[in-house]
Amino acid sequence: MYRIMIADDEGIVIDSFKYLLKEEFGENVLVETAKTGRSVIELAERFRPDIALMDIRMPGINGIDAIKEIRKRNEGIIFIVISAYDKFVYAQEAINLGVMDYLNKPVDKDQFIQTIKKAMLQVDGEREKRSRELEILEKMETVAPIIENGLVYNMLFQDFHKEDMENFKKVLEIESNYGYMIALVFGEQQKDGFMTNAVGSSVKIQNQIRDLREIIKSYFNCVIGAVMANKLAVFIPYDKKEFDYNERIEIIDTARNMIRRLNTQMDVTFRAGIGSIKTLDQQMISYNEALDSLTMTTGSVVHSDDVAVGCDYEDDYPIDAENDIFESVKNGDLNKAMGAANQFFDWMVDRYKNYADDIKLKVLEFVLRAESLVYEKGGNTYHFRAREDYLRIINGAQNYDALRKWFLDKISEACHNVMSRRENRSNGVIDRARDYIQSNYKNDISLDDVSREIDISPYYFSKIFKEAMGENFIEYLTNLRIEKAKELLDKTDMSMKEICVEVGYSNPNYFSRIFKKNVGVTPTEYKG
Repeated sequence: MYRIMIADDEGIVIDSFKYLLKEEFGENVLVETAKTGRSVIELAERFRPDIALMDIRMPGINGIDAIKEIRKRNEGIIFIVISAYDKFVYAQEAINLGVMDYLNKPVDKDQFIQTIKKAMLQVDGEREKRSRELEILEKMETVAPIIENGLVYNMLFQDFHKEDMENFKKVLEIESNYGYMIALVFGEQQKDGFMTNAVGSSVKIQNQIRDLREIIKSYFNCVIGAVMANKLAVFIPYDKKEFDYNERIEIIDTARNMIRRLNTQMDVTFRAGIGSIKTLDQQMISYNEALDSLTMTTGSVVHSDDVAVGCDYEDDYPIDAENDIFESVKNGDLNKAMGAANQFFDWMVDRYKNYADDIKLKVLEFVLRAESLVYEKGGNTYHFRAREDYLRIINGAQNYDALRKWFLDKISEACHNVMSRRENRSNGVIDRARDYIQSNYKNDISLDDVSREIDISPYYFSKIFKEAMGENFIEYLTNLRIEKAKELLDKTDMSMKEICVEVGYSNPNYFSRIFKKNVGVTPTEYKG
Protein backbone atom coordinates (compact mmCIF):
# COMPACT_ATOMS: atom_id res chain seq x y z
CA MET A 1 0.00 0.00 0.00
CA TYR A 2 1.30 3.46 -0.99
CA ARG A 3 -0.08 6.63 0.60
CA ILE A 4 -0.26 9.36 -2.03
CA MET A 5 -1.12 13.00 -1.32
CA ILE A 6 -2.31 15.34 -4.11
CA ALA A 7 -2.09 19.11 -3.56
CA ASP A 8 -3.67 21.31 -6.24
CA ASP A 9 -6.15 24.16 -6.22
CA GLU A 10 -7.96 22.84 -9.30
CA GLY A 11 -10.59 20.19 -8.57
CA ILE A 12 -10.49 18.83 -12.12
CA VAL A 13 -6.75 18.17 -11.81
CA ILE A 14 -7.23 16.38 -8.50
CA ASP A 15 -10.03 14.25 -9.95
CA SER A 16 -8.02 13.30 -13.04
CA PHE A 17 -4.94 12.34 -10.99
CA LYS A 18 -7.09 10.26 -8.61
CA TYR A 19 -8.70 8.50 -11.58
CA LEU A 20 -5.34 7.67 -13.18
CA LEU A 21 -3.95 6.35 -9.90
CA LYS A 22 -6.96 4.15 -9.15
CA GLU A 23 -7.10 2.90 -12.75
CA GLU A 24 -3.43 1.92 -12.77
CA PHE A 25 -2.82 0.83 -9.17
CA GLY A 26 -6.27 0.02 -7.79
CA GLU A 27 -6.27 -0.93 -4.08
CA ASN A 28 -2.49 -0.54 -3.84
CA VAL A 29 -2.85 3.20 -3.34
CA LEU A 30 -4.57 5.29 -0.69
CA VAL A 31 -5.13 8.85 -1.91
CA GLU A 32 -5.96 12.04 -0.01
CA THR A 33 -6.08 15.59 -1.35
CA ALA A 34 -5.73 19.26 -0.36
CA LYS A 35 -6.34 22.53 -2.22
CA THR A 36 -4.35 25.11 -0.21
CA GLY A 37 -0.82 25.36 1.09
CA ARG A 38 -1.92 25.39 4.71
CA SER A 39 -4.27 22.43 4.32
CA VAL A 40 -1.60 20.33 2.59
CA ILE A 41 0.83 20.97 5.47
CA GLU A 42 -1.81 19.88 7.98
CA LEU A 43 -2.72 16.87 5.81
CA ALA A 44 0.91 15.80 5.58
CA GLU A 45 1.21 15.76 9.38
CA ARG A 46 -1.93 13.67 9.75
CA PHE A 47 -1.74 11.43 6.65
CA ARG A 48 2.06 10.83 6.59
CA PRO A 49 2.18 10.22 2.80
CA ASP A 50 4.85 8.22 0.99
CA ILE A 51 4.49 10.30 -2.19
CA ALA A 52 3.27 13.90 -2.59
CA LEU A 53 2.12 15.48 -5.87
CA MET A 54 2.52 19.23 -5.35
CA ASP A 55 1.32 22.16 -7.43
CA ILE A 56 3.53 25.22 -7.05
CA ARG A 57 0.82 27.89 -7.32
CA MET A 58 -1.80 27.38 -4.59
CA PRO A 59 -3.80 29.85 -2.49
CA GLY A 60 -1.98 31.11 0.60
CA ILE A 61 1.30 29.25 1.14
CA ASN A 62 2.79 28.28 -2.23
CA GLY A 63 3.94 24.75 -3.07
CA ILE A 64 7.67 25.42 -2.62
CA ASP A 65 7.18 26.90 0.88
CA ALA A 66 4.78 24.07 1.76
CA ILE A 67 7.45 21.51 0.77
CA LYS A 68 9.99 23.27 3.01
CA GLU A 69 7.59 23.18 5.96
CA ILE A 70 6.61 19.54 5.42
CA ARG A 71 10.28 18.54 5.13
CA LYS A 72 10.89 19.78 8.68
CA ARG A 73 8.64 17.05 10.09
CA ASN A 74 8.94 14.30 7.48
CA GLU A 75 12.11 14.08 5.44
CA GLY A 76 11.15 10.76 3.89
CA ILE A 77 8.29 11.99 1.65
CA ILE A 78 9.02 11.76 -2.08
CA PHE A 79 7.87 14.96 -3.76
CA ILE A 80 6.80 15.33 -7.37
CA VAL A 81 6.15 18.92 -8.47
CA ILE A 82 3.47 19.42 -11.12
CA SER A 83 2.97 22.95 -12.44
CA ALA A 84 1.72 24.92 -15.41
CA TYR A 85 4.63 27.34 -14.89
CA ASP A 86 7.70 26.21 -16.81
CA LYS A 87 10.10 28.52 -15.07
CA PHE A 88 13.72 27.67 -14.37
CA VAL A 89 13.71 29.40 -10.98
CA TYR A 90 10.91 27.11 -9.73
CA ALA A 91 12.56 23.99 -11.11
CA GLN A 92 15.91 24.96 -9.60
CA GLU A 93 14.41 25.56 -6.15
CA ALA A 94 12.52 22.27 -6.35
CA ILE A 95 15.76 20.43 -7.16
CA ASN A 96 17.45 22.10 -4.19
CA LEU A 97 14.66 20.78 -1.97
CA GLY A 98 15.31 17.22 -3.13
CA VAL A 99 12.19 16.94 -5.28
CA MET A 100 12.27 13.71 -7.29
CA ASP A 101 10.71 15.08 -10.49
CA TYR A 102 9.27 18.28 -12.01
CA LEU A 103 6.39 17.79 -14.47
CA ASN A 104 4.67 20.46 -16.56
CA LYS A 105 0.91 20.64 -17.07
CA PRO A 106 -0.83 19.26 -18.99
CA VAL A 107 0.84 16.04 -17.87
CA ASP A 108 1.08 13.15 -20.31
CA LYS A 109 -0.67 10.06 -18.92
CA ASP A 110 2.21 7.66 -19.64
CA GLN A 111 4.78 10.09 -18.24
CA PHE A 112 2.63 10.53 -15.11
CA ILE A 113 2.31 6.78 -14.52
CA GLN A 114 6.02 6.17 -15.12
CA THR A 115 6.92 8.93 -12.67
CA ILE A 116 4.61 7.45 -10.00
CA LYS A 117 6.15 3.98 -10.57
CA LYS A 118 9.61 5.48 -10.20
CA ALA A 119 8.54 7.06 -6.90
CA MET A 120 7.05 3.75 -5.74
CA LEU A 121 10.34 1.97 -6.44
CA GLN A 122 12.10 4.58 -4.33
CA VAL A 123 9.56 4.03 -1.54
CA ASP A 124 10.15 0.27 -1.78
CA GLY A 125 13.90 0.81 -1.54
CA GLU A 126 13.55 2.99 1.55
CA ARG A 127 11.20 0.47 3.17
CA GLU A 128 13.59 -2.39 2.45
CA LYS A 129 16.49 -0.38 3.82
CA ARG A 130 14.52 0.44 6.96
CA SER A 131 13.52 -3.20 7.32
CA ARG A 132 17.17 -4.26 7.15
CA GLU A 133 18.13 -1.61 9.68
CA LEU A 134 15.41 -2.81 12.05
CA GLU A 135 16.50 -6.41 11.56
CA ILE A 136 20.09 -5.49 12.39
CA LEU A 137 18.91 -3.47 15.38
CA GLU A 138 16.79 -6.39 16.56
CA LYS A 139 19.77 -8.74 16.29
CA MET A 140 21.99 -6.28 18.12
CA GLU A 141 19.39 -6.00 20.90
CA THR A 142 19.80 -9.75 21.32
CA VAL A 143 23.56 -9.96 20.86
CA ALA A 144 24.66 -6.78 22.68
CA PRO A 145 23.86 -8.06 26.22
CA ILE A 146 25.88 -11.22 25.49
CA ILE A 147 28.89 -9.21 24.29
CA GLU A 148 28.62 -6.76 27.18
CA ASN A 149 28.42 -9.59 29.69
CA GLY A 150 31.50 -11.17 28.09
CA LEU A 151 33.51 -7.99 28.63
CA VAL A 152 32.35 -7.55 32.23
CA TYR A 153 32.99 -11.24 33.00
CA ASN A 154 36.52 -11.05 31.58
CA MET A 155 37.33 -7.88 33.51
CA LEU A 156 36.00 -9.19 36.82
CA PHE A 157 37.58 -12.63 36.56
CA GLN A 158 40.77 -11.56 34.76
CA ASP A 159 40.02 -14.09 32.04
CA PHE A 160 41.18 -12.51 28.78
CA HIS A 161 44.01 -12.03 26.30
CA LYS A 162 44.98 -8.53 25.20
CA GLU A 163 43.57 -9.10 21.73
CA ASP A 164 40.25 -10.19 23.28
CA MET A 165 40.00 -6.94 25.21
CA GLU A 166 40.75 -4.93 22.08
CA ASN A 167 38.06 -6.83 20.18
CA PHE A 168 35.50 -6.14 22.92
CA LYS A 169 36.43 -2.45 22.90
CA LYS A 170 36.07 -2.26 19.12
CA VAL A 171 32.70 -4.01 19.00
CA LEU A 172 31.30 -1.97 21.90
CA GLU A 173 32.92 1.27 20.63
CA ILE A 174 34.90 1.85 23.82
CA GLU A 175 37.83 4.22 23.34
CA SER A 176 38.79 4.77 26.99
CA ASN A 177 41.49 2.79 28.79
CA TYR A 178 40.01 3.63 32.19
CA GLY A 179 36.67 3.26 33.89
CA TYR A 180 34.88 2.41 37.11
CA MET A 181 32.36 -0.11 38.33
CA ILE A 182 28.93 0.34 39.86
CA ALA A 183 27.73 -2.62 41.90
CA LEU A 184 23.94 -2.79 41.90
CA VAL A 185 22.59 -4.93 44.73
CA PHE A 186 18.89 -5.69 45.11
CA GLY A 187 16.49 -7.51 47.43
CA GLU A 188 13.28 -7.15 49.37
CA GLN A 189 14.71 -4.84 52.01
CA GLN A 190 17.98 -3.74 53.56
CA LYS A 191 19.10 -5.34 56.82
CA ASP A 192 22.49 -4.79 58.50
CA GLY A 193 24.01 -3.50 55.28
CA PHE A 194 22.74 -6.44 53.20
CA MET A 195 19.65 -7.02 51.05
CA THR A 196 17.28 -9.81 52.07
CA ASN A 197 15.79 -12.57 49.88
CA ALA A 198 18.58 -12.58 47.29
CA VAL A 199 17.29 -15.71 45.53
CA GLY A 200 13.69 -14.58 45.19
CA SER A 201 14.74 -11.12 44.07
CA SER A 202 17.07 -12.57 41.45
CA VAL A 203 14.19 -14.60 39.99
CA LYS A 204 11.95 -11.52 39.93
CA ILE A 205 14.52 -9.31 38.23
CA GLN A 206 15.19 -11.86 35.47
CA ASN A 207 11.67 -11.21 34.20
CA GLN A 208 12.40 -7.48 34.05
CA ILE A 209 15.98 -7.55 32.81
CA ARG A 210 15.25 -5.70 29.57
CA ASP A 211 13.54 -2.82 31.39
CA LEU A 212 16.35 -2.81 33.95
CA ARG A 213 19.02 -2.45 31.23
CA GLU A 214 17.11 0.35 29.51
CA ILE A 215 16.75 2.33 32.73
CA ILE A 216 20.45 1.98 33.63
CA LYS A 217 21.55 3.00 30.13
CA SER A 218 19.31 6.05 30.24
CA TYR A 219 21.50 7.36 33.09
CA PHE A 220 24.97 6.03 32.23
CA ASN A 221 26.87 5.28 29.02
CA CYS A 222 27.80 1.86 30.27
CA VAL A 223 28.41 -1.86 29.74
CA ILE A 224 26.17 -4.15 31.79
CA GLY A 225 27.02 -7.66 32.98
CA ALA A 226 24.67 -10.51 33.74
CA VAL A 227 22.76 -10.84 37.01
CA MET A 228 24.84 -12.80 39.53
CA ALA A 229 22.67 -13.82 42.50
CA ASN A 230 21.25 -10.45 43.57
CA LYS A 231 24.08 -8.37 42.10
CA LEU A 232 24.69 -6.64 38.79
CA ALA A 233 28.06 -5.25 37.69
CA VAL A 234 27.94 -2.11 35.56
CA PHE A 235 31.11 -0.81 33.90
CA ILE A 236 31.36 2.87 32.93
CA PRO A 237 34.28 3.82 30.63
CA TYR A 238 36.03 7.02 31.71
CA ASP A 239 38.69 9.15 30.00
CA LYS A 240 40.49 10.34 33.15
CA LYS A 241 42.57 8.51 35.75
CA GLU A 242 40.67 9.95 38.70
CA PHE A 243 37.58 11.95 39.64
CA ASP A 244 37.70 15.53 40.72
CA TYR A 245 35.25 16.49 43.44
CA ASN A 246 32.55 17.95 41.19
CA GLU A 247 32.63 14.95 38.84
CA ARG A 248 32.26 12.55 41.75
CA ILE A 249 29.29 14.48 43.13
CA GLU A 250 27.63 14.55 39.70
CA ILE A 251 28.05 10.77 39.32
CA ILE A 252 26.60 10.18 42.79
CA ASP A 253 23.60 12.41 41.99
CA THR A 254 23.02 10.57 38.71
CA ALA A 255 23.18 7.24 40.51
CA ARG A 256 20.69 8.48 43.15
CA ASN A 257 18.22 9.47 40.43
CA MET A 258 18.67 6.08 38.79
CA ILE A 259 18.10 4.21 42.06
CA ARG A 260 14.95 6.23 42.79
CA ARG A 261 13.55 5.30 39.39
CA LEU A 262 14.53 1.64 39.76
CA ASN A 263 12.92 1.43 43.17
CA THR A 264 9.74 2.97 41.74
CA GLN A 265 9.47 0.83 38.61
CA MET A 266 10.99 -2.53 39.62
CA ASP A 267 9.55 -5.15 41.96
CA VAL A 268 12.62 -5.11 44.23
CA THR A 269 14.67 -2.55 46.16
CA PHE A 270 18.06 -1.41 44.82
CA ARG A 271 21.26 0.01 46.26
CA ALA A 272 24.35 1.15 44.32
CA GLY A 273 28.02 1.14 45.29
CA ILE A 274 30.48 3.08 43.12
CA GLY A 275 34.14 2.08 42.81
CA SER A 276 37.16 4.21 41.95
CA ILE A 277 38.63 4.67 38.47
CA LYS A 278 40.96 1.88 37.39
CA THR A 279 42.51 0.58 34.19
CA LEU A 280 40.44 -1.99 32.31
CA ASP A 281 42.46 -4.90 33.68
CA GLN A 282 41.88 -3.70 37.27
CA GLN A 283 38.10 -3.38 37.19
CA MET A 284 37.82 -6.25 39.67
CA ILE A 285 39.36 -3.91 42.26
CA SER A 286 36.85 -1.18 41.43
CA TYR A 287 33.96 -3.66 41.66
CA ASN A 288 35.13 -4.99 45.05
CA GLU A 289 35.46 -1.40 46.29
CA ALA A 290 31.90 -0.74 45.18
CA LEU A 291 30.61 -3.82 47.02
CA ASP A 292 32.65 -3.12 50.15
CA SER A 293 31.38 0.46 50.31
CA LEU A 294 27.79 -0.79 50.58
CA THR A 295 28.63 -2.69 53.78
CA MET A 296 29.89 0.49 55.44
CA THR A 297 26.72 2.58 55.25
CA THR A 298 22.95 2.20 54.96
CA GLY A 299 22.55 4.76 52.17
CA SER A 300 21.01 3.81 48.84
CA VAL A 301 24.07 5.12 46.97
CA VAL A 302 27.63 5.28 48.26
CA HIS A 303 30.93 6.08 46.58
CA SER A 304 34.00 4.17 47.75
CA ASP A 305 36.00 7.43 48.00
CA ASP A 306 33.52 8.72 50.60
CA VAL A 307 33.95 5.77 52.96
CA ALA A 308 37.69 5.24 52.50
CA VAL A 309 37.45 1.84 50.84
CA GLY A 310 40.72 0.64 49.37
CA CYS A 311 44.23 1.91 49.90
CA ASP A 312 45.53 5.45 49.37
CA TYR A 313 49.16 6.02 48.41
CA GLU A 314 51.57 8.86 48.95
CA ASP A 315 51.46 11.36 46.12
CA ASP A 316 54.29 10.10 43.92
CA TYR A 317 54.03 6.38 44.75
CA PRO A 318 54.47 4.49 41.42
CA ILE A 319 51.32 2.39 41.67
CA ASP A 320 51.24 1.89 37.90
CA ALA A 321 54.73 0.36 37.98
CA GLU A 322 53.72 -1.88 40.89
CA ASN A 323 50.63 -3.08 39.03
CA ASP A 324 52.67 -3.64 35.86
CA ILE A 325 55.14 -5.87 37.73
CA PHE A 326 52.52 -8.33 38.92
CA GLU A 327 50.36 -8.20 35.81
CA SER A 328 53.47 -9.00 33.74
CA VAL A 329 54.48 -11.85 36.04
CA LYS A 330 50.98 -13.28 35.78
CA ASN A 331 51.23 -13.17 31.97
CA GLY A 332 54.84 -14.33 31.82
CA ASP A 333 55.84 -11.07 30.10
CA LEU A 334 59.53 -10.88 31.04
CA ASN A 335 60.46 -7.63 29.27
CA LYS A 336 57.60 -5.63 30.72
CA ALA A 337 58.18 -7.08 34.20
CA MET A 338 61.86 -6.15 34.10
CA GLY A 339 61.09 -2.61 32.96
CA ALA A 340 58.49 -2.07 35.68
CA ALA A 341 60.70 -3.64 38.39
CA ASN A 342 63.62 -1.39 37.44
CA GLN A 343 61.33 1.64 37.45
CA PHE A 344 60.00 0.83 40.90
CA PHE A 345 63.49 0.16 42.30
CA ASP A 346 64.72 3.49 40.88
CA TRP A 347 61.87 5.28 42.66
CA MET A 348 62.73 3.62 46.00
CA VAL A 349 66.40 4.56 45.75
CA ASP A 350 65.71 8.11 44.56
CA ARG A 351 63.10 8.77 47.24
CA TYR A 352 64.33 6.69 50.20
CA LYS A 353 68.04 6.13 49.62
CA ASN A 354 68.83 6.45 53.34
CA TYR A 355 66.21 3.90 54.41
CA ALA A 356 67.81 0.64 53.33
CA ASP A 357 65.76 -1.57 55.66
CA ASP A 358 62.50 -0.24 54.22
CA ILE A 359 63.72 -0.84 50.68
CA LYS A 360 64.77 -4.39 51.60
CA LEU A 361 61.34 -5.08 53.10
CA LYS A 362 59.62 -3.84 49.94
CA VAL A 363 61.86 -5.99 47.75
CA LEU A 364 61.05 -9.04 49.87
CA GLU A 365 57.32 -8.22 49.77
CA PHE A 366 57.34 -7.98 45.96
CA VAL A 367 59.34 -11.18 45.48
CA LEU A 368 56.98 -13.13 47.75
CA ARG A 369 53.95 -11.71 45.92
CA ALA A 370 55.41 -12.63 42.54
CA GLU A 371 56.14 -16.18 43.70
CA SER A 372 52.61 -16.49 45.10
CA LEU A 373 51.26 -15.64 41.67
CA VAL A 374 53.34 -18.46 40.20
CA TYR A 375 51.98 -20.93 42.74
CA GLU A 376 48.42 -19.73 42.03
CA LYS A 377 48.96 -20.48 38.34
CA GLY A 378 49.68 -24.11 39.24
CA GLY A 379 52.32 -26.49 37.99
CA ASN A 380 54.88 -25.72 40.74
CA THR A 381 55.36 -27.59 43.99
CA TYR A 382 55.50 -25.51 47.15
CA HIS A 383 58.35 -26.32 49.54
CA PHE A 384 58.19 -24.75 52.98
CA ARG A 385 61.97 -24.18 53.20
CA ALA A 386 62.46 -23.00 49.61
CA ARG A 387 63.03 -19.45 50.88
CA GLU A 388 65.38 -20.27 53.75
CA ASP A 389 68.16 -18.00 52.44
CA TYR A 390 66.06 -14.97 51.42
CA LEU A 391 66.55 -12.97 54.62
CA ARG A 392 70.28 -13.77 54.69
CA ILE A 393 70.75 -12.64 51.09
CA ILE A 394 68.77 -9.44 51.54
CA ASN A 395 70.47 -8.46 54.79
CA GLY A 396 73.84 -9.34 53.33
CA ALA A 397 73.47 -7.17 50.24
CA GLN A 398 76.41 -4.74 50.33
CA ASN A 399 74.81 -2.09 48.14
CA TYR A 400 71.70 -1.28 46.14
CA ASP A 401 73.17 -2.73 42.96
CA ALA A 402 73.41 -6.16 44.59
CA LEU A 403 69.90 -5.85 46.02
CA ARG A 404 68.54 -4.76 42.63
CA LYS A 405 70.17 -7.76 40.92
CA TRP A 406 68.62 -10.21 43.36
CA PHE A 407 65.23 -8.48 43.03
CA LEU A 408 65.30 -8.60 39.21
CA ASP A 409 66.56 -12.19 39.20
CA LYS A 410 63.62 -13.29 41.34
CA ILE A 411 61.05 -11.40 39.24
CA SER A 412 62.64 -12.88 36.11
CA GLU A 413 62.52 -16.36 37.64
CA ALA A 414 58.81 -15.92 38.42
CA CYS A 415 58.11 -14.93 34.78
CA HIS A 416 60.11 -17.90 33.48
CA ASN A 417 58.24 -20.28 35.78
CA VAL A 418 54.90 -19.06 34.45
CA MET A 419 56.03 -19.44 30.85
CA SER A 420 57.64 -22.82 31.52
CA ARG A 421 54.46 -24.08 33.11
CA ARG A 422 52.51 -23.12 29.99
CA GLU A 423 55.08 -24.61 27.62
CA ASN A 424 55.51 -27.81 29.62
CA ARG A 425 51.75 -28.19 29.90
CA SER A 426 51.30 -27.73 26.15
CA ASN A 427 54.27 -29.90 25.20
CA GLY A 428 53.17 -32.66 27.53
CA VAL A 429 49.65 -32.58 26.12
CA ILE A 430 50.91 -32.68 22.52
CA ASP A 431 53.31 -35.56 23.25
CA ARG A 432 50.54 -37.60 24.86
CA ALA A 433 48.18 -36.82 22.00
CA ARG A 434 50.72 -37.87 19.38
CA ASP A 435 51.44 -41.11 21.25
CA TYR A 436 47.73 -41.89 21.39
CA ILE A 437 47.24 -41.13 17.69
CA GLN A 438 50.28 -43.25 16.74
CA SER A 439 48.86 -46.18 18.68
CA ASN A 440 45.28 -45.81 17.44
CA TYR A 441 45.41 -44.38 13.90
CA LYS A 442 44.16 -47.76 12.61
CA ASN A 443 40.94 -47.26 14.57
CA ASP A 444 38.04 -44.90 13.98
CA ILE A 445 39.29 -42.12 16.30
CA SER A 446 38.10 -38.53 16.52
CA LEU A 447 39.31 -35.28 18.06
CA ASP A 448 36.86 -35.87 20.94
CA ASP A 449 38.41 -39.30 21.59
CA VAL A 450 41.91 -37.82 21.83
CA SER A 451 40.72 -34.91 24.00
CA ARG A 452 39.04 -37.30 26.39
CA GLU A 453 42.16 -39.48 26.56
CA ILE A 454 44.40 -36.54 27.54
CA ASP A 455 41.66 -34.97 29.72
CA ILE A 456 41.30 -31.48 28.19
CA SER A 457 38.45 -29.87 26.29
CA PRO A 458 38.22 -30.50 22.52
CA TYR A 459 38.28 -26.76 21.82
CA TYR A 460 41.50 -26.16 23.76
CA PHE A 461 43.14 -29.31 22.40
CA SER A 462 42.30 -28.32 18.82
CA LYS A 463 43.82 -24.88 19.40
CA ILE A 464 47.12 -25.96 20.95
CA PHE A 465 47.49 -28.95 18.60
CA LYS A 466 47.38 -26.72 15.53
CA GLU A 467 49.73 -24.19 17.14
CA ALA A 468 52.25 -26.94 17.92
CA MET A 469 51.94 -29.07 14.78
CA GLY A 470 51.13 -26.47 12.14
CA GLU A 471 48.09 -28.48 11.02
CA ASN A 472 44.79 -29.45 12.55
CA PHE A 473 43.94 -32.85 13.99
CA ILE A 474 42.21 -34.21 10.85
CA GLU A 475 45.09 -33.11 8.60
CA TYR A 476 47.63 -34.69 10.94
CA LEU A 477 45.71 -37.98 11.21
CA THR A 478 45.15 -38.14 7.44
CA ASN A 479 48.81 -37.46 6.63
CA LEU A 480 49.90 -40.10 9.15
CA ARG A 481 47.58 -42.69 7.62
CA ILE A 482 48.73 -41.85 4.08
CA GLU A 483 52.41 -42.19 5.08
CA LYS A 484 51.68 -45.55 6.70
CA ALA A 485 49.80 -46.63 3.55
CA LYS A 486 52.77 -45.63 1.35
CA GLU A 487 55.08 -47.72 3.55
CA LEU A 488 52.81 -50.74 3.16
CA LEU A 489 52.54 -50.21 -0.59
CA ASP A 490 56.35 -49.98 -0.86
CA LYS A 491 57.30 -52.85 1.42
CA THR A 492 54.48 -55.42 1.38
CA ASP A 493 52.30 -57.36 -1.04
CA MET A 494 49.12 -56.65 0.93
CA SER A 495 45.97 -56.05 -1.13
CA MET A 496 44.47 -52.60 -1.41
CA LYS A 497 41.57 -53.67 0.78
CA GLU A 498 43.94 -54.97 3.45
CA ILE A 499 46.03 -51.76 3.38
CA CYS A 500 42.86 -49.67 3.52
CA VAL A 501 41.74 -51.38 6.74
CA GLU A 502 45.28 -51.39 8.17
CA VAL A 503 45.51 -47.58 8.03
CA GLY A 504 42.05 -46.87 9.45
CA TYR A 505 39.69 -46.67 6.47
CA SER A 506 36.70 -48.95 6.06
CA ASN A 507 35.78 -47.86 2.52
CA PRO A 508 38.38 -48.64 -0.22
CA ASN A 509 36.90 -46.08 -2.62
CA TYR A 510 37.07 -43.32 -0.01
CA PHE A 511 40.64 -44.37 0.85
CA SER A 512 41.60 -44.18 -2.81
CA ARG A 513 40.15 -40.65 -3.16
CA ILE A 514 41.92 -39.43 -0.03
CA PHE A 515 45.19 -41.00 -1.15
CA LYS A 516 45.01 -39.36 -4.60
CA LYS A 517 44.09 -36.00 -3.11
CA ASN A 518 47.20 -36.06 -0.88
CA VAL A 519 49.71 -37.90 -3.10
CA GLY A 520 48.52 -36.98 -6.58
CA VAL A 521 47.98 -40.55 -7.79
CA THR A 522 45.78 -43.48 -6.75
CA PRO A 523 47.22 -46.24 -4.52
CA THR A 524 47.33 -48.59 -7.51
CA GLU A 525 49.21 -46.03 -9.63
CA TYR A 526 51.60 -45.37 -6.75
CA LYS A 527 52.47 -49.06 -6.35
CA GLY A 528 52.51 -49.71 -10.08
